[in-house]
Formats: sequence, C-alpha cells, structure tokens
Amino acid sequence: MCGIAGIITPNAKNYTEEIQKMTRAIAHRGPDAEHQEFFENAALGHRRLSIVDLSETGKQPMFSNTANECIVFNGEIYGYQEIKKDFADYPYRGSSDTELILAMYQKKGKKLLEKLPGMFAFAIWDEEKQQLFCARDRFGEKPFYYAIGKNGEFIFASEIQAILASGLIEPKINNEAIYHFLQYGYVSTYQSIYSNIFTLPPAHFLIYSNGNISVERYYEIPKNDLGISLSDAKEEFTSLLKNAVQKQLVADVEVGSFLSGGLDSSTIVAMVNEFKDKQTTISFGYSGGDSELKFADEIAMKYKTNHIEIYENRGNIVTELLKVSPFFDEPFADMSYVPQFKICEAAARHLKVVLAGDVGDELFGGYSFYRVENQLKNHFSYNNIFYKFGLKQFGKFRETSYLTKENIKHKNILDFHQNSVRNFFSSKEIAELGINAKYDQQYSFKANPDSLNDIMRTDLEKYVPGNMLVKSDRMAMANSLEVRTPFLDKDFAEFCIQLPENLKLDSENDKIILREAMGNYWTETIRNRHKQGFGSSVEKWFEEKNLMELSDDLLKNRSSKVFDFIHFSTAQKYLNRDKKHWNLLQLALWADHTKQLIH
Repeated sequence: MCGIAGIITPNAKNYTEEIQKMTRAIAHRGPDAEHQEFFENAALGHRRLSIVDLSETGKQPMFSNTANECIVFNGEIYGYQEIKKDFADYPYRGSSDTELILAMYQKKGKKLLEKLPGMFAFAIWDEEKQQLFCARDRFGEKPFYYAIGKNGEFIFASEIQAILASGLIEPKINNEAIYHFLQYGYVSTYQSIYSNIFTLPPAHFLIYSNGNISVERYYEIPKNDLGISLSDAKEEFTSLLKNAVQKQLVADVEVGSFLSGGLDSSTIVAMVNEFKDKQTTISFGYSGGDSELKFADEIAMKYKTNHIEIYENRGNIVTELLKVSPFFDEPFADMSYVPQFKICEAAARHLKVVLAGDVGDELFGGYSFYRVENQLKNHFSYNNIFYKFGLKQFGKFRETSYLTKENIKHKNILDFHQNSVRNFFSSKEIAELGINAKYDQQYSFKANPDSLNDIMRTDLEKYVPGNMLVKSDRMAMANSLEVRTPFLDKDFAEFCIQLPENLKLDSENDKIILREAMGNYWTETIRNRHKQGFGSSVEKWFEEKNLMELSDDLLKNRSSKVFDFIHFSTAQKYLNRDKKHWNLLQLALWADHTKQLIH
C-alpha cells in the first residue's frame, strides 16, 4: 500500500520541488521510503509502505526491463504468483506484484486490465509512446485524482491534498458535489469537491497523450441473477471465499484481521484459520459503551487467536474531529469515521496489514432497510390503485403503517432507496440552502426499480466506493496501515452479486447465504446476532458541550467559510442536534480547514 503522484509536462526535471511537495503531502500513505524518477516529459513520485518484496527490487517508481516503461502503483494484486506463470518470459528482477503489471503492459497494453485482480491505482509512463496509462480497480478500493495545472501540466495523485501541494492549481468549488454531500453525506465517487480536480472512477482507465485525456470504463458488474439452489450456492460460496482469503494472506509481513464479533468479521477470521495455525485479531471498543467485544472474544477463543483488545475512553470529540477529518480532503459525514480511525490507529501499533469484513451487507443483504424494501416490494404494488388510495380508508395495519406511508410517497423501491435511505437533506431543502446544481450519478447498468438485487448493485457502484471504501482507505492510510477486503475478491463478489434475492433475505432473515454457508464456523451466540452499528448516535455526541461550542463557532458565525456556499439564514433552521446538523457541521469543518485554498 502506497501513495503515488506525478506531473506530465515538458521539462519535467524543472518540477523536482513540486513532485517532492506532492509525495511529502501523502507521507502517511507510505512512511517506509520516498523516491522520484524523471523523464524529459514526466516526473513520477512514490511513497512506500513495504508489504511485498521488502528489498530494493520492490522500490518505486519502478522501471521495466527495457527502461521504456515506468510505473507508480498503489495496492495489491492478489494471486499474482499464479498470473506470473502466464508472463514467465519477462525477466523479473524481484518478487513484487508491481513488476508483474509492467510485464503485462508490455504484452497486452490496456487489455491487461481484463486479467488484473485486486485493489489498485497505478500510472505507467510509456516513454516511446509519450503516453501515460492510468487505471483504478473495479470496486474503487484505491483512489486516483487528477487535474490540469495552471501551465497545462497533467497532475495526478492518490489524494487531493497532494495535487494541491504541487502549487500548480487553484481549486474551485464544485456545487454539484456539495449537493451530493448535503443529500448523502459524502461526495460522489464520480467527481471531487473541486470542479477543476477530477477523480478517476472505479473500473475505469485513463490515457493522457498529446495533451488529450481519454477516460473509459473497462469493467461492469454482472447484471443478471443466477438460477442456483441453496445447496449448490453454499458449496460455491465457501469455495470462492476460502480462495479469496488465501490469496489475500500473501505478504512479507504478518497479516492480521479486524474482529468486531459481527457475522462478517467472524467469517473472515474463521476462513483465515483454514490457512494459518495462528493469527492475530484486533478488536476495539469504547469503555462503558454498548461493546461488541464479548462477541469478538467468543470467536477469538474458538480459533485460539493472538487476540488484542483495545479499550479506550471516549476522548474529546472536538479534538478528534479536528485531527481526523482533514484526512478526507473533502466533506464526509459518516459518523463512524472517528472510531474507524481509532481502530486503525490501534491496529497499526501491532500490524501493517489487516483483513476486514467490509461490504458483506451489500453483497449478502444485511441492512435492515433492505428488509423494509423487501416488504415494500412484496406487500404493496405501486401500480395498484387500491393500495394507493384504498388503504387510507380501509387499512388499519399497525405493523405496516410505515410501509403504507412510504408506498404512497415513492414510485418504487429504488426511488424509496435513493430518497429515503441514508439521506440527510431533501432536494427542496438543498435548494433552500442555495445549492441547485444537482448531480445524477450514472451506473454501468439500468436498474430494475423493483429489484432488491439491483438496489444492492446500485449501492456497490454508489455508496460502497463513495463512502465505505473512502472511509476505509483514508482512515487506514492515515495510520500507515493496509486494509484488505476479501469480500471484494472479483470472483467471490461477482458470484454474490448474481445470487437470487431469496438466498440473501426474506421477511424474517438477513444474510441467508452467509448464515447457511458459514453458520457452523461461528458460535451459537453469533449465529443469532443481527447487525450492530459501530459508533455512537448523533444526538449523544451533540450533548457534549465542546461539540456545541465548535458548532456555534462554525455555524452561527456569518463570516465562516461555509457560508460562501450555503445560505446562513436557512442553515440556522437545521441546527437541531440531529443528522442534518451533523452534516452541516462536517461541511463547515472541511470549509474551515481548506479556507486558504478555496476560490
């Protein structure tokens, strides 16, 4: 895991200072080494967190055997040893997965992406073609940003702050991104908070040549569901997951696992036990809270892990927010980012690489609102006049009154999902705040608005890369920690995406396929568990005096930078110590942190 940066411009050696500023801005992503390489028209920089091939042969930027190509790479190519066999004629100098990408590029060019698994963001400078080839992994685990500098330079980096550190660009606010943040609490994975800094979306590659930028999608998630029985699905599920975990255990340092005591993390620990006699597990909990540590203990004891429990008293929330939020570069309102930072901070004291059980809810149907949507779909018809109008007169269904209301309000379950789930502000409220530039994300498939599986596909292309993986990457790399996500193994994830809805959830059960396939690997207590959130409630946090003082400083002061973007008077209506208040506070925190940069 590393940080990458580059400047493509004539006389690139004149940009030594700029490329050094860029790599130093992301030193947390790679504290083990820093290096730059220069061509006549390209400067490449790298920060290294040494995981595979710890020797000098793993150093980046890395030249190919001909020295015509040079790569900077962030990520891991899982199962790369097997792929190497298909490119055995390349004269490898070391044992890194980075060198494999160079070998593949020489033979296959951009088509290498068809066969490249793992999590990655990389850039290859081709000296002969005078061309830069960049790509980002299928699900968006690793970030990649780019911009055009004030003198026409093409600039790229792992994080926005590295691009800003170059001093070659004056960032301008993107009102579409602010709209998306106000609605969902994060910036879309298809754009950045700045209108003149861009993100390379997941599953896309970019070619920069002769001053022209070309961006294309190279991968689409499977659109069709499988016809498969539960018994066959269980067998395939277990086989693919074991294979995914085995590949992600490859490293020249110890690989541990996060263990919350939930179904997903317990599953990962159980699968690691298939391949390692002894593993290290990390659990984190706040003292005095509703801790999951007792569940984690059960799994740790079952598999006899080297179990590390981190208890911490809740600190000064304002101090933590001011310390942690700048690592995002953009406004970010997911409340769990502080505890996520803390567990990564704790893990980094013991390990460099950790496996996590992220994205299980989206793949197996684990969220409670999926069950609500399943009820909406199964019990009400949006096209049925009786239900739309007759229920008001005849329906007295206490347990479905909420569903009845939502059925009348929304066109279909996709509309409900996009406008009721994980939302902060409505379109009308955002307009009243002064933001009208709405952004509509494009997907690689046309969703069936009554399909739960298509809602989960939508989450995989929207929420997962825009929120979940941003949080995971930034909080881990802030602590120089690599987090791997076995559930996003291409073969395993594709299989789960295509499983029929009835193998994921019904009116009574969630994560059916996971429970059926993995139940025997858990303890009885964990088998009976349902999802528990990680963190605290917004209302409880706003009980803290210092948080309200921070809020008053930022949101009741007309001169605060945030009010360059939204209306002061309208914002005052939403300071009610709830999630909308929290959203505005995160926007104000970001604006205050970056106020010297924004134009």
